[in-house]
Amino acid sequence: MVVTGASGFFGAWLAQALLAAGARVIALVRDEPRPNGLDLFALRERVTRVPGAIEDAAAVERAIVEYDASVVFHLAAQTLVGPARRSPVATFEANIRGTWTVLEACRRQADRIAAVLVASSDKAYGDHAELPYREEFCLQPRFPYDASKACADILARSYFHTYGLPVAVTRCANLYGGGDLNFSRIIPGTIQSALAGQPPEIRSDGTPVRDYLYAEDAVRGYLALAEAVMNGRCRGEALNFGSAEPIAVLPLVHAILAACGRTDLQPDIRATAQGEIDRQYLASARAAQELNWRARTSLQQGLAATVAWYRAHLQTVR
Repeated sequence: MVVTGASGFFGAWLAQALLAAGARVIALVRDEPRPNGLDLFALRERVTRVPGAIEDAAAVERAIVEYDASVVFHLAAQTLVGPARRSPVATFEANIRGTWTVLEACRRQADRIAAVLVASSDKAYGDHAELPYREEFCLQPRFPYDASKACADILARSYFHTYGLPVAVTRCANLYGGGDLNFSRIIPGTIQSALAGQPPEIRSDGTPVRDYLYAEDAVRGYLALAEAVMNGRCRGEALNFGSAEPIAVLPLVHAILAACGRTDLQPDIRATAQGEIDRQYLASARAAQELNWRARTSLQQGLAATVAWYRAHLQTVR
């Protein structure tokens, strides 16, 4: 199985689960900063690493052909809203061109491909007055990151409807868990500050509402959807995976501080965030119906496990 983005936070969680299930994992890797997800989960020697970027058609196709892969999980992307705003062209290159490059490689090898899963995002929906987002909502993104994920989402589904490629799309809530080294994100950033005894910074005014999904629950969703696609179901579809526990930023930060045992710290509210939607969360009824999937990990449980991971590992990743 090919996993693009396997050296990233969620890619490493997925690769670890695939290996535990007995799969051979081919990791297409562009950069390898140390440490990365492969190091943090002790996967570096357990996966087959193929050097190359997702925009490199030859590298993508080589990963599929030379290792006789039949399933492709396409996770690699520029995943941060801030850098996407500052550098939209690089984001479009990675998230849009990279996606069509992976899809084209799979189309050319369609006789061997049983399933392709493409990671979209709840951000692809854009701003809707009605919530939670349901799969039948139109995609109406406004900002560069959101637009790039919506384009990847549409491209992926078009490859099923046009070429019959066995593709499905995941639209996940904000993923969290141990191993996320992007400390600009609210959960790992707050944990890092709290464990250092420093007030956590909140870029927004603390009121935006989001949906946070524990990585282990998201992995179960990916595996269930891949199995469905291999069995001829859910092809050409996009499915939501959310926690059903939307929460505003400020209460979330206080919950993280409590999990860290640092309720004495007060958040530093900066209110400087730009280009972000005020309220975003998902309905996952279709995943429950089609895949018998539901989030099992409450926010309290997920935060406790995540804080425990950073307590054990933070000194090694600074």
